Amino acid sequence: MPLNALVSFLINKRLQQIELFREHPRMAQLEVFHALLQAARYTEWGRKYNYASITDPDHFRAVVPVQDYEDVKPYVERLRKGQQNLLWPTDIRWFAKSSGTTGDRSKFIPVSREALEDCHYKGGKDLIAFHYQQYPESKLYQGMSLVVGGSSNIEQFRADAYSGDLSAIIIRNLPLWVEVRRTPVIETALLDNWEVKIEQMARETMREDVRCIAGVPSWTLVLLRRILELTGKKNILEVWPNLELFMHGGVSFRPYRAQFEALIPSSSMNYLESYNASEGSFAIQDRAGAEDMLLMLDYGIFYEFMPLDEVGKVKPRTLLLDEVEVGPSYAIVISTNSGLWRYMPGDTVRFTSLRPHRVQVSGRTKSFINAFGEELIVENADRGIEAACDATGAVLNEYTAAPIFMENGGSGGHEWLVEFAKAPSDLGAFIEALDRTMRSLNSDYDAKRRGDIAMRSPLVHVVPNGTFYAWMKQRGKLGGQNKVPRLCNDRVILESLLEPVES
Repeated sequence: MPLNALVSFLINKRLQQIELFREHPRMAQLEVFHALLQAARYTEWGRKYNYASITDPDHFRAVVPVQDYEDVKPYVERLRKGQQNLLWPTDIRWFAKSSGTTGDRSKFIPVSREALEDCHYKGGKDLIAFHYQQYPESKLYQGMSLVVGGSSNIEQFRADAYSGDLSAIIIRNLPLWVEVRRTPVIETALLDNWEVKIEQMARETMREDVRCIAGVPSWTLVLLRRILELTGKKNILEVWPNLELFMHGGVSFRPYRAQFEALIPSSSMNYLESYNASEGSFAIQDRAGAEDMLLMLDYGIFYEFMPLDEVGKVKPRTLLLDEVEVGPSYAIVISTNSGLWRYMPGDTVRFTSLRPHRVQVSGRTKSFINAFGEELIVENADRGIEAACDATGAVLNEYTAAPIFMENGGSGGHEWLVEFAKAPSDLGAFIEALDRTMRSLNSDYDAKRRGDIAMRSPLVHVVPNGTFYAWMKQRGKLGGQNKVPRLCNDRVILESLLEPVES
C-alpha cells in the first residue's frame, strides 16, 4: 500500500474513534475510569483505598482525596529508589522533571509506558490526524519534522531509571517510524546547553526539507531567527518552502502569532495547539483557526473539574463532564495511567462547548493576581496584551506582571514588565488598550479600577531586548518548556527581573 494511502487509512480510522467519544463523552470516560481502577486495584495505593470495591465515580470521589505534588511526593521518592507497584502496576522507570515553574524546586512526575504510548504519543498522532483532515492533500510525511525539544538532558540516576524534561523523554523513546523522519539528530536534540543546542539545531536543520515544526512558541522563534541569520534569507519559506504545520503548546500562542506570520508568510500555513503537560496530554485544537481545543477523552485520563471557590478546601467539590458549564474557570483534576489519582496539575480551564467538550486554558491555580479582589487570570492578561499590541502596532517578546501593594493610604495596582520585538507607537495608548480590554473581560478587575480608588492604571515598564532571556539563563532555565510566569500574586519574580544580571 502506498505511503499516502496507508496514512489516509489510519487517520480515517482514528477520526472515527474520536467522533465516537465526541458523541458519547460519558461512556468514553466511564470506560477509562473502570480500566484505570481495574489496573491499579492491587497496587499499594489501590489497596489503601480499596479500589476493588469502588463501583462508580461518585464512590471514587467520596473515598479518594484530591492530591497535589506534595501529597504524591513520598510515593515518587520511593519509586525513584526502585520500589514498584505503588501507584501503578507496571514498572515506572521514567520521571518527567517538571519545568512548569521557574522556581528552584523540581517535581518528578512518574511516566509509565502506558502514558507514553496511549497518551503522549497518541496526542502527537492525533494532531497529525487533524492536520490531514483539514488539508487532505498534505505531503507532511514526504519531508522531515523538526522537534524543538527541551534543554534538559536525560539523567540516569539508577541502572534502570531516568529523569529529564518530558520532551527529552519523548524524543528518547520515539518509535522508529517517527525517528526516521525527525530532525535534528538525537545527540543535538538532547543537548543540555541551550545556546549550543540552538546553534547546532539551526545548522543541522536549515538544509533539511522541514515540513512540520513542533515546539514551544517562544523558543521556536529563537531558533527560526538564528536560521535566518545563518542563511541570509528574508523569511523561513525561503529556507523551507514545503513547511505547512506548526504544532505548538506550553504557552498561549496569541502573543506570538504576529511574529510567526511575519516569519512564515503563507496563508496555507497551519497552526495547531496542543494542551499537554508532564502529567499527560489533555486537549488538541481540532479546527484550523479555532481558539479552543477538543478535550481528548480516550487517553487513559479520567477528568474532574473543581470550581475555583473550592480550591484550597479540605474536601473540595468536583464536577464530572456532564456537570460542567460553559463559561466558568475550573481547576483540572486528573486520574491517569501513570498512577496519579485525583491529582491537581495546577491548570485552570474553561469550557467553550459541551457538544463536543472543548476547552481553553484560562490560567494556573497559582498564576494569577488577586491582591485587591480583582481575580486577574492569565487569559485576561494575554488578551489584554494582544489588544494593546494590535492597537499600537507593537510585537511582543515576553511579559510578566505583579501587584503594587497599597501604601500610606494610596491606591494599589499592577506593575508590568514588557519586552517588545517591536515597541508600540505610543506607550500611553498601549497601556490604555491593555487596561480597557482587561476591564471589558473581567468584571472584578473593572470594579476595582473604578475611580482609581482601589487600583490605579497599570504601570508598564519596557525592558531591553534580552532581559527575560538573560534572567532565564542566569537561573539555568533556558529552552524547552521553561517559561516566566505571566502573573504572580507577589513581587518576587518581577523584582528579580529588575535586578542587574550577573555577568
